Amino acid sequence: MCGIVAAAAQRDAAPLLIAGLKALEYRGYDSAGLAVLQGGQLRRVRATGKVREMESLYLADPFPGSIGIAHTRWATHGVPNEANAHPHVVGRIALVHNGIIENHAALRSALQKQGYVFSSETDTEVMAALVDAHLSKGMSLREAVIATAKELEGAYAIAVISNDEPGRVVGARRGAPLLVGVGIGEHFLGSDAQALVQVTNRIIYLEDGDVVEISRGGAQIFSLDGTTVDRPIHESEISADAVERGEYRHYMQKEIFEQPRAVAETLEARVGPNGVLPNIFGVDGEELLTKVQGLHIIACGTSYHAGLVAKYWIEEYARLPVNVEVASEYRYREAVVPQGSLLVAISQSGETADTLAAMRESRRRGYLGTLAICNVPESSVVREADLKLMTRAGPEIGVASTKAFTTQLAALALLALHLAKRRGLDPQRYQELCEQLQHLPRAIERALTIEPQIVQLAERFIHRHHALFLGRGMHYPVALEGSLKLKEISYIHAEAYPAGELKHGPLALVDEDMPVVAVAPNGPLLDKLKSNLQEVRARGGELIVFADKAAHIEGNAANGSVLRIDAGGDFIAPAVFTVPLQLLAYHVAVLRGTDVDQPRNLAKSVTVE
Repeated sequence: MCGIVAAAAQRDAAPLLIAGLKALEYRGYDSAGLAVLQGGQLRRVRATGKVREMESLYLADPFPGSIGIAHTRWATHGVPNEANAHPHVVGRIALVHNGIIENHAALRSALQKQGYVFSSETDTEVMAALVDAHLSKGMSLREAVIATAKELEGAYAIAVISNDEPGRVVGARRGAPLLVGVGIGEHFLGSDAQALVQVTNRIIYLEDGDVVEISRGGAQIFSLDGTTVDRPIHESEISADAVERGEYRHYMQKEIFEQPRAVAETLEARVGPNGVLPNIFGVDGEELLTKVQGLHIIACGTSYHAGLVAKYWIEEYARLPVNVEVASEYRYREAVVPQGSLLVAISQSGETADTLAAMRESRRRGYLGTLAICNVPESSVVREADLKLMTRAGPEIGVASTKAFTTQLAALALLALHLAKRRGLDPQRYQELCEQLQHLPRAIERALTIEPQIVQLAERFIHRHHALFLGRGMHYPVALEGSLKLKEISYIHAEAYPAGELKHGPLALVDEDMPVVAVAPNGPLLDKLKSNLQEVRARGGELIVFADKAAHIEGNAANGSVLRIDAGGDFIAPAVFTVPLQLLAYHVAVLRGTDVDQPRNLAKSVTVE
């Protein structure tokens, strides 16, 4: 995702801006740039590729100045090149932007009639021209930004500087984060606290509709009606690098607890009050997705389980057929490709050998196009896909994937909703699902609070050699993911089955030494699942049930436990129920003394067949 840094400093701004951008590199981007006011004149440098490439250009011809803005961009409107990179300069102002402006085409047309000529394909340059147009009417920079914000539809966080007011930076936000760093005799803006911890740990979090004006001497925050508002200053606790464990015992534990933030990043500026925003797959994606008549999802391991959940979502809500296949199997068979099929490749690293090879093989099979769901923007899968949707999970160090999985689910939920709306899903149901998705980070936070109960539960697994996981419907893939986590890091053999298949074989394994873990959401299959659980109890099996608080499943201390989960809704329940299963695997592994972050025989990214 994109990153913003801005400074009204008492020293040269450019080195501070570059350091801030480097702190945001984990988000992923394809270009970088900065602009500084020097003697009342704007100086700018931009480059595709890494921040270091832009930095090299700056160092070859440095320019001093204490007021500046900087940005790392991941392409949405327009291909990744220097012309589309931020900051955009129009007339007397320079502007950087995170988010997507929905009405940019209409605004562009109106501005062209006023004589503005655009050099990029971006919605951001349209915003810059609009601010400049308002300045031409005699407005101050702050007034021009407020007037511009009132005309925008969509999500944005922006930072703007002007030749006319060389001591100020003005920022605004709606639907995308922006915060203020309060220093000593200097102030900053950033899209993430991590970008500012080098200069201050005193942070003001702006709210939707806020407009902020910073200078060396202070920061003033305004509403869109021009009145001043107060926001509290927080002491940020961020100090370690993103790849440090910090207070956590293992990277895996840290990454489990990062999931609310990671999922929020995935959803940021992609879903709003009116639903999923357009163009989140890029401008070309809109045209391609209108032609989709079916999907073929390929992936490996945890990503494959995410694809299985997506199959339920897309078929139920978008009414499109979906086939999900392990990439290593797909690439060695002649798949039948119905007309209008979209290939979806899911990969955390973007370098998974089987997934990459399968995607390349698909080129000759007549697909409509390819979509990559991935966490690494510069990866091969992303570069070679026609469309892409980044999961924005940030660095994941632990081999057993956690936040990569839940962010993949969030990204696939966006895809399902996007297709469902196009396919005529009932508007009220669509709105309900969008609201559930927006509450997913909070629901995951609630699920994490049961960790103390899971620590106690994990003691029952220390000397076990086998475990069985059960789920029904879209929670069967959740059971698959739970069993995979347990076997990956604790080395306990675990299998997962659809609960309805219990009496077709797995029931023969159930006895007092076989723990059976069941996922029990509140839904139409609940009564069926209760019957399956009784089959386990009748044979003396030890049941561990993760049940929705509304499911009314009674615990039985004699041969099992019931842990209550507030799923927050049927749509987001698979992602929420995944979290306690991750915690269970983690704490069992800790008690068994295994290498949690680097389990034997496994690698984080499988780049060989």
